[in-house]
Amino acid sequence: MSEGVQSSPAFTPRVFSGIQPSGGLTLGNYLGAMKRFAEMQNHGFETLYCMVDMHAITVWQDPDALRRQTRELAAGYLASGIDPSRSILFKQSQVAEHAQLAWVFNCVARMGWMKRMTQWKDKAGKNQENASLGLFAYPALMAADILVYHATHVPVGEDQKQHLELTRDIATKFNHDFGQEFFPITEPVIEGAATRVMSLRDGSKKMSKSDPSDASRINMTDNADAIAQKIRKAKTDPDALPSEAKGLDDRPEARNLVNIYAALSGQSVDDVLREVGGKPFSEFKPMLSDLAVDKLSPISSEMARLMRQPDEIDAILSDGAERARLIAAPILKRTYEIVGMTG
Repeated sequence: MSEGVQSSPAFTPRVFSGIQPSGGLTLGNYLGAMKRFAEMQNHGFETLYCMVDMHAITVWQDPDALRRQTRELAAGYLASGIDPSRSILFKQSQVAEHAQLAWVFNCVARMGWMKRMTQWKDKAGKNQENASLGLFAYPALMAADILVYHATHVPVGEDQKQHLELTRDIATKFNHDFGQEFFPITEPVIEGAATRVMSLRDGSKKMSKSDPSDASRINMTDNADAIAQKIRKAKTDPDALPSEAKGLDDRPEARNLVNIYAALSGQSVDDVLREVGGKPFSEFKPMLSDLAVDKLSPISSEMARLMRQPDEIDAILSDGAERARLIAAPILKRTYEIVGMTG
């Protein structure tokens, strides 16, 4: 955890984050999320990590694919270093309090807030009349995911910052409407050299499982040979690497590969450039390839092992859901009392 990240003294320091089980985990998911999730287990926070399958069904999902992808995501969490004895790892739909608190927040949030969400505009586009109500209300459920645990910190990518700001707005309005500081004003945690990993074929585009070119991304299921080949063929420019970060300006592919190296090695970009400045890509790419294979191939191997043991995954998620409910149920109960529905 970076310096300056502090929790409110009124609430237990607690981290929550979730990823949609939409299949196709990439290096971007690992560096931007899973690696950091594992590291947060060592910083004095309670940590809860979730497969947000309720969010996934805001657009139609094949049921068998959703089940498989949820287990694959769980395998990715575990293989990346999430320890289910130290973190609570669970499936969103197994903890009913998420949906129950989301309804309360549907009644707190305003239509205008939801209409301003850029993801709503992007995903619904010109077809808003045919988009699901769930897609429109998605941010209220995300707020419930976080606040049903009184989470004080949420690691997020840049594309989710707006939703977290809405979570803060909902908490603020609820607290104001009912005259008490019940929900924390959750803080975003955005850090690291590669929180946004870009395509290996176009450094101006985010690495994505939806890109038609498999060479544009490193999949977390890729074996060592595939990882090495993709890095060897990654797009670069003809110039040598600079010795300072400002030398990466206007060089998106070079910046992306240096960022990936920095994130995998646990170094800053400046430290990496002090080490490799002046080297051509013909020397740097083998260094990056060796590092990536060393860090990633054990993860892909462990994911493959876990996927052959679905009962092991399901048992871990079931236990995690029970532990999650021990935190969520009292918070929902108190919310109902505050609103006037019980007590």
